[in-house]
Amino acid sequence: MTTLSLNVPNFGPLLGGDRYGRLLSVCEAADEAGFDRLLLTDHVVMGADTSGYTWSAFPTEPDANWLEPLTTLAVLAGRTRRIRLGTGIVIAALRGGAVLAKTAATLDLLSSGRLDLGVGTGWQAKEYEAVGLDFRARGRLLDDTLQVCRALWSGAPASVDTPSVAFTGVYSAPRPEGAIPIWVSGSLSKAVVRRTVRFGDGWIPIMGATDDDLAAGTRVMRDAFAEAGRDPDDLAVRGRLTVAKTGDGAVDGARTMEHAAALIEAGATDLMVPLQAIDADPQRAVEQFPALVAAFRDEIGAPAR
Repeated sequence: MTTLSLNVPNFGPLLGGDRYGRLLSVCEAADEAGFDRLLLTDHVVMGADTSGYTWSAFPTEPDANWLEPLTTLAVLAGRTRRIRLGTGIVIAALRGGAVLAKTAATLDLLSSGRLDLGVGTGWQAKEYEAVGLDFRARGRLLDDTLQVCRALWSGAPASVDTPSVAFTGVYSAPRPEGAIPIWVSGSLSKAVVRRTVRFGDGWIPIMGATDDDLAAGTRVMRDAFAEAGRDPDDLAVRGRLTVAKTGDGAVDGARTMEHAAALIEAGATDLMVPLQAIDADPQRAVEQFPALVAAFRDEIGAPAR
């Protein structure tokens, strides 16, 4: 079934009031309204030069707060009931495979299996420099990190032999009772296609991708799944939903769902909407959660939660 995800800014001052109690209350409201998934994003450190972020103006100053997403999701696991908890994305290699595997498995256990792990390489060399890794090798490091996670989650004792890490006879518990879905982000490069087929359950198109890019990429990914002996229908794809507004600034449900239908037709199985796209004022955005979710449920023919 198609899902609706809310991307919530875990950075900067917008939701920083009351020691980020405002962020928690927005996420609790999303759970109550019936969103399927919460998404937080990642930066571990920030350099002064953010020009490598080419999609728009970078949303914060270098020294602004940026909450660590997995830690924040752990808090949200105890403050929500049913909504899935996702990273969109976490820069996986910065944590190392073993630490990420342990953290994700713990969070998945304590949230009753609600974790979706979106991963990517990131765009900033300073983050790799800060943890002693080579930014030029970021693709290979991500592959190695995901291989370690899959090995440690799947059984024990585990063994791995990659260019950057090798071990034998290792135990790591808890292990997920079911597979933690991995969403691989990136442009439609051969490396991203291969990484998604090998390790992924879902694909997150690069920021700035058009609906046509999503449709073309979905076709390529589904073909690659089939060639690898995986069921193409198991591929999840995230699309960015454009929120249309009425003259008074409220969400126009009918026009918004026209874009939702186009994304679904293009192959998206998850529609992501940023909080700020609903309204720049978080309180006004929260007030429109129920109507947006209801319009989405009606569009896909699903009952209200």
